[in-house]
Amino acid sequence: MAPTTTVTTTVADNDEDPFPYMRPSALGKWESFKLEIWNPSTKQFLGRTAKSWGGIVLFYLIFYAALAAFFAVCMQGLLYCLDDHSPKWQGSQSLIGTNPGMGFRPMSRDIEQAGSLIWYTANNQTSVDYWVEILNEFSAPYYNETLKQTLMHCDYDRPIMDKKGCIVDTSTWGDCRPEMGYSYNRSRPCFFIKLNKIYGWAPEFYKYDYELPEQMPNDLKQHIKNINKTDPKQLNTIWISCRGENPADVETIGPVKYVSGYGLPGYYFPFKNQENYLTPVIAIQLTNATKHVLINVECRAWAKNIIYSKVKGEREGSMHLELMMD
Repeated sequence: MAPTTTVTTTVADNDEDPFPYMRPSALGKWESFKLEIWNPSTKQFLGRTAKSWGGIVLFYLIFYAALAAFFAVCMQGLLYCLDDHSPKWQGSQSLIGTNPGMGFRPMSRDIEQAGSLIWYTANNQTSVDYWVEILNEFSAPYYNETLKQTLMHCDYDRPIMDKKGCIVDTSTWGDCRPEMGYSYNRSRPCFFIKLNKIYGWAPEFYKYDYELPEQMPNDLKQHIKNINKTDPKQLNTIWISCRGENPADVETIGPVKYVSGYGLPGYYFPFKNQENYLTPVIAIQLTNATKHVLINVECRAWAKNIIYSKVKGEREGSMHLELMMD
């Protein structure tokens, strides 16, 4: 076997590198910034080539187009299930149910003050004006002549229509009209009672004397019996009664005057989202309430299908307000 010969090549330390490393020249901040925006050597804009930017733009165009199409399909499906005029779920199937709540006006604008409290000083014009202004805002639609032209005059022989609301007769408000200052400056304050709107809800009326509940106040019972003899059509009414809530309140509330009548006429119902619908109200006046005493007032609505309940502060078929008059 021939001997193996190893050839070793040695590069002298002083030999020159054919590909020397050249340190790039230092760039200033402005030059570095411009290079980040556009690099002419690599043809990059903001760190990406035209091909790279094109791919990104194309991807997001497709992505957002698909997202918009998916959203449009979902919205179209949702709108298909909805009706601009009437709710899908009505009556007992709805969250509101079939038992209308009650409300009153005026209510304080002060969020720190209990919403059910009416507190004012009769001989203080600023205090009186505060409540009068609130009631003026509330009653303005009922006096709007332009609005009235879109409504109809309703009565027991001509009830509300499905597409047209009724005019609320403000001439029966007496001392509870704006020009009378709602009698707040005379220590005879007024407030207005209404039922909350429930689409399609219609009251069931008491037609006969024997149907009247035992809990109904005697003066209201007598009024209904008289109506039955003189004008039975008016039995188609949701009756309203107000009283002092506690024994002490009964002594301090004084006479309760039902200025515009004892109830809400049935021809205002049912509510079916009629154009420019005005919620029917009745005006109540406390003609001789005791001053400097907090008076709790409870008002209740009476109809066969209005359930009255007051459990743990939750009210059904009634409303509560407090009056403090100095």
